[in-house]
Amino acid sequence: MNEPKVAIVYLSYHSDEYLPEMIEALKKSTYPKDKTALVIVDNPHPEFGSSIKKIEELVLPLSKNELPEVIILPQTVNKGFCGGNNVGIDWAVKNGFDYIFWHNQDGYVGETCIQKMVEALEADKTIGCAQALILLHGTTKINTAGNSFNYLGFGFIPNFGVEESSIKLPPVSEVGYASGAALMMRAGLVKQYGKLNEDLFAYHEDIEYSLRLKITGYKVVIVSTAKFFHKYVFNRSASKFYFLERNRYAVLLMYYKTGTLILLLPMLIFMELGLLVFFIYKGWFREKIKIYQYWLKVDNMKLWVKKREMIQVIRKITDRELLKLTTGNIKFGEKQGMDSPLLRYIANPLMIIYKRVVELLVFW
Repeated sequence: MNEPKVAIVYLSYHSDEYLPEMIEALKKSTYPKDKTALVIVDNPHPEFGSSIKKIEELVLPLSKNELPEVIILPQTVNKGFCGGNNVGIDWAVKNGFDYIFWHNQDGYVGETCIQKMVEALEADKTIGCAQALILLHGTTKINTAGNSFNYLGFGFIPNFGVEESSIKLPPVSEVGYASGAALMMRAGLVKQYGKLNEDLFAYHEDIEYSLRLKITGYKVVIVSTAKFFHKYVFNRSASKFYFLERNRYAVLLMYYKTGTLILLLPMLIFMELGLLVFFIYKGWFREKIKIYQYWLKVDNMKLWVKKREMIQVIRKITDRELLKLTTGNIKFGEKQGMDSPLLRYIANPLMIIYKRVVELLVFW
């Protein structure tokens, strides 16, 4: 058998408590260990510092024995989710690996997870990247079976908390975008279309990467037979929503053509007013001001306009086709304070109607 080589990029950020389960799971992985590398990139935590000591104590002694070869890439500064993963991606590409698997630190793979994902990607070369079926740790409930992307740039998990047995998923099916918690990418496409967008730093990077592949003609899928278990905690913080909102606008700017952005402007303003009230209610008004300040800086606008130009050059689909890949509504399956009557009964109906109007007008 000539199995492809897989680099598992494990991004560590004060990962000490999660290492034991990750180790035990990889020991049981059915994919050949001599065709796998565990690439641990450690971002130092501002309070707890580096996890390198614990990694060297627990993981390194098992390298090329009970575990695949272990590569440790310690960082001196926190490069974020994008920059940290890119360190591991760079190593994998440089060392001739075929596939790269993003492994969230607070999760672990099922026994056949890597095997099933490789099989799916090998069987269909039109798949650009794939996500595992991510289940909540210790349960049979879904964390994500593929995420959805709203046309105004919001990403959401529509089936969070649903029992796995209650929905029927084909072995491989297309999704709005693949979750970065357990995602396998092709090294060849990294060479062709680039790695993660480091200027996003964190959040929306999986949306952006999925869209990049979709506009170049590739499919983004979930492999439901590949399972990943996630100790998911929905974290609502000012800094998280700062990056979510800042990066949402960055993605919209990069991917839509000017005419589409103009048509979407009234609805974007409407949603912005609603979000402003949300930020004020949460006590995060300063974060919202910081977002406005970011976009008012000329250098920042130049940065994203340049990235926009690159995206527009490689795209192979129209905005009309791109809009068809998005949803009109937002449905937060998390049920952790993000869903509300205002969203269900006012914002969602308006967004659905507005999307239909825009789709009628967009011919480019």
